[in-house]
Amino acid sequence: MTNTRIALLGQPNSGKSTVYNALTGSRQHVGNWPGKTVERNDGYYTYNGTRYTVTDLPGSYGLSGNSDEELITAAFIKMRQSDLTCILVDASQLERSMFMVAEFALLQKPAVVLLNMMDVAKAQKKEIDAKLLSERLGVPVLPFTAAENKGYDELRTLLTAELSAPHTIRTAPALDEKADAMAQSEAKYKWVAEMLEGVTHTAAPDYKLSKFDRLATSPVKGKFLCLGVVLAAFLVAMMICIPFMGVAQMIPQLLNAPISTLLNGWNVHPWLVSIFSVMLPNVLYFSISMASFVFGVNLVFGFLEEIGFLARAAYQFDGVLSKLGLQGKAICPVLMGFGCTIGGTCGTRVMDNWGQRMLAMAVVWAVPCASIWAVIPVVSGMFFPAGGTLLVCLFVLCYMVLMMWIVSKIFGRTLAPKDSRSGMIMELPPYHKAHWKHILKEAFLKAWDIFRRALGTVTLVSLLFWALSFSGSGSIQDSLLYRVGTAIEPVTRFFGLGWQTFMGFLSSAFAKEAVLGVLNAAFVGQSSLLDATFRSGSAVQDNAALALSMTQAISKPEALAFMFACTFNLPCVMALSTTYRESHSIKWTARVAGFYFGGALILSCIVYHVASLFF
Repeated sequence: MTNTRIALLGQPNSGKSTVYNALTGSRQHVGNWPGKTVERNDGYYTYNGTRYTVTDLPGSYGLSGNSDEELITAAFIKMRQSDLTCILVDASQLERSMFMVAEFALLQKPAVVLLNMMDVAKAQKKEIDAKLLSERLGVPVLPFTAAENKGYDELRTLLTAELSAPHTIRTAPALDEKADAMAQSEAKYKWVAEMLEGVTHTAAPDYKLSKFDRLATSPVKGKFLCLGVVLAAFLVAMMICIPFMGVAQMIPQLLNAPISTLLNGWNVHPWLVSIFSVMLPNVLYFSISMASFVFGVNLVFGFLEEIGFLARAAYQFDGVLSKLGLQGKAICPVLMGFGCTIGGTCGTRVMDNWGQRMLAMAVVWAVPCASIWAVIPVVSGMFFPAGGTLLVCLFVLCYMVLMMWIVSKIFGRTLAPKDSRSGMIMELPPYHKAHWKHILKEAFLKAWDIFRRALGTVTLVSLLFWALSFSGSGSIQDSLLYRVGTAIEPVTRFFGLGWQTFMGFLSSAFAKEAVLGVLNAAFVGQSSLLDATFRSGSAVQDNAALALSMTQAISKPEALAFMFACTFNLPCVMALSTTYRESHSIKWTARVAGFYFGGALILSCIVYHVASLFF
């Protein structure tokens, strides 16, 4: 039987994912390794009539550590679950990247070495003698630039040839088994130096920090600079996705009336009419909006990552975020969360491993998005003066910090255990030009993947909420949500929520934009609950009438409890779907969702009973 299994091995940011995506395209399966919260990527490609299976091994800095990534990668190679390992090294930082090759050499398994980022090395005026390095290692060494989408036929030809007649690395570091870890590392670096002697030549002087880099790495000014760049990047991402969202927003408006007229003319049952004329067009709108966010975020932050700026941001905030069990790279998704939780969730792709990514997503959920900031001032302004509303917003921000800490303590124990954490070793990569064709392609593929996968998830959740909010007469009293809400009101009262505010709380888990519309339907009765939920942008809303009704019906403690409950509830159905699609784990997505839903009710209970002491 022909050997066709290939493993991709390399450090984080070595270009493994780029090579993997270029080889396999959309023919991929993503999941987790059995029993581990570490992402596993498997795919395949066909070349000259033969199908080749590719496994993108977890990015790790070595094979001798104790992290889940290193243990899984080492075990995978030692058990020879692949027939050939393609080791990616960064040609622009060859000495550091070759440490992985030194550790792999000890395993004596078939391999080829891919000298990636040759364009960056050339920009640094470095010349690398790949032939000499290949002779010393005893395996093929291929100069490569993965992001340029060139040379892949040569790579496929090389992989095919090596699978037929494999080579192993000729020599390995001489290790003393009794020596400590430091001595063994020194032996590996000595071996790297021997392999690279005379291989690299450079005409450029030693790299010195530019004026911009001195500012970017400044302890105080650098943080403000990085914050400014990240926030500006988010604004650019929003500007990119807004036109797509504007077009998507027109879909429900264009389709609702024609579909409703057509189906009513065929005497179709009203609940089917509402599904096809109201719910499904909005599902399409939600999915396109989600994909638009993903496209904009990946385009802008893919650019920042490729040119080397995100490493500077990670350096600046690593110390702060390490207290949450996260790396400095998490500053980008956290800040993006203030604009949109979907964007923040997608931004976690810059994290090095699955556990860090999932923990970052859970933390991002604690950040109130822009939509909730359109609700809090309106509701607070009904019950409190301007100064009181300002205090409410301040308390929300303070609790956000506390919530992020609580989330990190609860989920960090499993997703990023303390014994697997290590300080970030930072070697600032040189700035280099972006490969726009590659960035655009990657952003489009990720957006398309999110769109087609989100359709199913959003449709399922929307059907559930539609079933709860549908009313044949249009009256809220005829909806299942009203009946459930009034039936369990004795229970929700303990948490500080009456049936109206509890329905508003439930709607906030569907979409924060729907909250004011649902409150109007519940307190004023100006629109049906279905329209308020699924057509919040066009539903009739009279905030003056709502304020009069709410202030007469509920107390200030209940209003406060409601605002905090909505803010720290599940962000929205689109964020829930995005988290599932980004994590590829329904178990962990459900855990985080359950935690936030239950935590929001507990917070509501505390806020209500404490506020009752003062009002």
